[in-house]
Amino acid sequence: MTSRLFPPIILLLLLTFLIGPFLIIIAASLSAGDTLAFPPQGLSLKWVAKVFTIDSFRESFGMSMFLAVFGTLAALILGIPAAYALSRYRLPFGETVRTIVSLPIIVPGIVVGLALLRYLVVPFAFNITLALFLAHTALVLPYAVRVVSASLNNLRADIEEAAVLLGSSRLGAFFRVVMPNIRGGILAAFILGFVTSFNQVPVSLFLSGPGVRTLPIDMLGYMETTYDPSIAALSSLLAFLSIGIVFLAERFLGFSRYV
Repeated sequence: MTSRLFPPIILLLLLTFLIGPFLIIIAASLSAGDTLAFPPQGLSLKWVAKVFTIDSFRESFGMSMFLAVFGTLAALILGIPAAYALSRYRLPFGETVRTIVSLPIIVPGIVVGLALLRYLVVPFAFNITLALFLAHTALVLPYAVRVVSASLNNLRADIEEAAVLLGSSRLGAFFRVVMPNIRGGILAAFILGFVTSFNQVPVSLFLSGPGVRTLPIDMLGYMETTYDPSIAALSSLLAFLSIGIVFLAERFLGFSRYV
């Protein structure tokens, strides 16, 4: 009997460990009190409503969405051809290139942020928004290359060669045969890149400036002066946003069928 109960207990403990903090934040966001506390002091939606009235949150959310969407798209535009070349051709320094591409996720973010500030923003007087865009694109690029490479490695090369032998150009075969078959990998790379960029803190902390801040940095600044449940409410909304993105990807694009 004990052996039968052991796996369910382990599963319950694992779910509690993973979901417990999320449930605590949701409960704290619904508190009717004036300070962030758990258990909540009554139930109210006033802090959820307040999130939408704070101008800095709206502005920084727009900046984070811009960087996450367009930074990830830029990384995919660069990463898909790079992944194709690394997967389909024997390049002289292929492994070295893979290592270099992976450096942004190997090197600590605080080091990357300081290096970009010292050797890119300060010497060349880069616009803050442009510097953030380039930094987020570089941070997301490894996910684009790695995930798309995995999809390409699972796609037989002779399928593409068959299209070429039947009269298609190499470029036409790529867009008509390869791209439809790796769209699951591209979608996975986009989701990973989007979440990574949106939640990025160390690099954004160094590159943010007056009037230009991402949402995580704005939330940190807000907590330095205010300790009300609106931060918990905003965190809950962002968590539901991430869950919604994955759900929509699964519902309309059939994510699980391609990965």
